[in-house]
Amino acid sequence: MSGEELVTKVKRQSYRAMCASGGPILSALAALWLAGCSPQADAQASADPGVPEGVLISTEACERNSAVGTIVYVSGYGYSASAGQLDVFLAKEMGYFDALCLDVEINAGGANGQQLVSSGQAQFTALGSASDVILAAANSSNLTAVATYGTTSPFSIFAHEDVTSLKELEGRKLGYFINITPIAKAMLDSAGVDVSKVELIRMTNYDPTVVTRGQVDAIVGYASNQPERLRAMGLPFNEFRPADYDLQGTYNVMEVNTQFLNENREVVADFMRATLKALHHCLDDEADCVERISVLAEENNQGSAFPADQQARTWAVEAGWVRATGKAPGVQSIADWEAEHAMVAQYGDLRTLPAIEDMMDPDLVASLYVDGELQWPGE
Repeated sequence: MSGEELVTKVKRQSYRAMCASGGPILSALAALWLAGCSPQADAQASADPGVPEGVLISTEACERNSAVGTIVYVSGYGYSASAGQLDVFLAKEMGYFDALCLDVEINAGGANGQQLVSSGQAQFTALGSASDVILAAANSSNLTAVATYGTTSPFSIFAHEDVTSLKELEGRKLGYFINITPIAKAMLDSAGVDVSKVELIRMTNYDPTVVTRGQVDAIVGYASNQPERLRAMGLPFNEFRPADYDLQGTYNVMEVNTQFLNENREVVADFMRATLKALHHCLDDEADCVERISVLAEENNQGSAFPADQQARTWAVEAGWVRATGKAPGVQSIADWEAEHAMVAQYGDLRTLPAIEDMMDPDLVASLYVDGELQWPGE
């Protein structure tokens, strides 16, 4: 860290601390700094390059947000350019958390995000679909979904060019990662596939060319990643998506520790407000966000896993999924999950299935918008 960066960091920490302390003992200088906690001071704070990005909320709100201490977000997919992840990294990078007096720490290597959040060791994490949330909720009652970013399933089955229908997978090899998702099982069932005749192989290699080279005949993958890599390489393959079988899914879900939500609802709302502010920026300027997240990945030794060209392809697809909902980003409803909930009930191998309303808060993110516009202090 350079000397200038260190000075800025110290100023930022002092600034937040003074916003949190308040009281009559503040010196005149501290009172001037404290004025930056109000929306009216934003222009002044921004105009002075020696002052960190201005705090935009009231002293009371700043104290409330600071009082919870460090908020830990776990990215189970590293620096991937995906909603519910990209926006958290960018909210921190662009100072949106600081503007709301939130001290956010990001764990970018935590594949066990659900366990960490459920146990209270972290507060937020993102999952790939409502199915993931439902399956996790069967083993934990301390997770609440506060945002769903799309109503398009992110999963697809991509296959060797010789496989022209899913039915043709009988007698062939189908790869999967971690588990065969309920929506993939529903696809196979809808196509009339006898799964007992398919050789299922758990994959550890994320190289999609294992399909085009015939090492496996097909893979249950993430539609914005591996198939897009094959397209970029100009390799022939066939892809089957849930929509081909009139199956509706969900794309990416933000979860929070339920106890933390119950005790700090306004803080959770401000965390989501900051991330959604970043998400709107990433929808408006895809190139800027891809560049920012790719630089962060490189700086944190994940550049080889998340090269800029791959990030650009991924976000181009996933940004489309966010826009396709027809409503404000992140806003969710019980109806959005009903189709997938039914699929998990049929294909998820669970003895009991939690009700959707027991896993989701449909009101928190919706309350951050007025007439489809995200409410941001000072705007």
